[in-house]
Parts: sequence; C-alpha cells; structure tokens
Amino acid sequence: MAEAFARTYGRDVMIPASAGLAPATRVASDTLSAMDEKGIDLRDHFPKSIRHLGRIEFDLVNNISGEKLPTAMKCPVREWDVDDPVSLSYEDHCAVRDDIERRVMDLILQLRREQAEPQLKPFGHLPV
Repeated sequence: MAEAFARTYGRDVMIPASAGLAPATRVASDTLSAMDEKGIDLRDHFPKSIRHLGRIEFDLVNNISGEKLPTAMKCPVREWDVDDPVSLSYEDHCAVRDDIERRVMDLILQLRREQAEPQLKPFGHLPV
C-alpha cells in the first residue's frame, strides 16, 4: 500500500520501492478492495522480498515490518508502527490503509518542502 500511495502521489519527489523481510505470496484480496476504494489498482502488483532489491542504495527507508532490518542499511531508517492488516477485519484493514496513506502523504509533503527550501550559500567575511 505504501509504495502504491507513493507512486500515485509522490512521483515528483521520490522513486518508491517496496519489499518485505518475509513477503506474502500474493496481495491480499482485502488490500485490493481497500485500495480500489482509493482509486488505486494493485492487480498487477506482487509482494517482493528485500532480496529482490539487490544492491540498490536508498536515501531513506521507512520500515513498517515491525522487525529489525538487516544491519547493512547505509541510509536513515524510519520506523513506522503500522499494524499488519492481513488478519484484521475489512474495516480495520481500511483503517491501516488510511494510516499508511497519511504517513506517506506526510513524507511527500516533507520532501516537497525540503526541495523548495533555498540552498544557502556559505557566508564569509572579506578582509577590509
């Protein structure tokens, strides 16, 4: 869900990729339905293992697995405390979807603000 929201809303500030430590074999039907409600079709998506990402280097990782990530991560890692919706009721599944959407949108807005900030040049005094 996070990757789909990031691709839909944040293409101007990120290239998202999603992978799991122990991914499911398919996208859950409740996830497909919940994302359909948001106008996002996940039927062509599939769960990927972190091993599928190979040696890609990231600027930031948002970990929503609830598990510790491999220590080889060379970038900042943010821990997002998000429930795994797979075993939840459909209503709770949608609540998790909305939580993930809010977090992704907050990140996108933060990245847009950072891009818009003027880059300050070093300031020095010249001898008089």
